[in-house]
Amino acid sequence: MTLSVRVIAPESTLWDASAEEVILPSATGQVGILTDHAPLLTALTIGVMQVRPGREWVNIALMGGFAEVEDNRVTVLVHAGERGDSIDLEEARSLLDTAESHYLQSQASGTKQEQILARQAFLRARARFQAAGGTVVL
Repeated sequence: MTLSVRVIAPESTLWDASAEEVILPSATGQVGILTDHAPLLTALTIGVMQVRPGREWVNIALMGGFAEVEDNRVTVLVHAGERGDSIDLEEARSLLDTAESHYLQSQASGTKQEQILARQAFLRARARFQAAGGTVVL
């Protein structure tokens, strides 16, 4: 038995197919979903969702939202998202470097609002880079 998985963003449906396994970036940490998972409703953070329809994993960068799991259906509603296979890795690396630099500068001399906005931009850039296959060293 498989999971029916749908990932829906305001502008498009990012995924609508079956999968063997799903890993979600929930607000309380990563959550793995297999068939016959208990019902679940969880908030999602900015991060990478992983879907395994067969042997290979598919990465999807999520920009926050919610996920519902019930009766082997996983429905993910996100503010925005992008499949990793549609992201240019080098462009994502460049944007991550720029966002990280801006974030560090805001921590040193920015207002609280600038710090928050810079952190959100950094998290979005990091999620896109990771979804494209990049590795982030903490």
